[in-house]
Amino acid sequence: MKVAVDQGLCCGAGQCVLLAPEVFDQQDEDGLVVLLDPEPGARHAAAVREAAATCPTGAVQLVGES
Repeated sequence: MKVAVDQGLCCGAGQCVLLAPEVFDQQDEDGLVVLLDPEPGARHAAAVREAAATCPTGAVQLVGES
């Protein structure tokens, strides 16, 4: 699994961080998403998929998955 984030779309809601804190973080100054692990392992797959699905702006994207 590969993950990408688009900080230009991010609104700082933080759902991704709540769901997968090992994969996502937020910048202190503006709350925008920071990708900690662009290729998370299988144990994080479900949480990362949920983070992508619940991101209100679509800033979290799964690369190569349909």
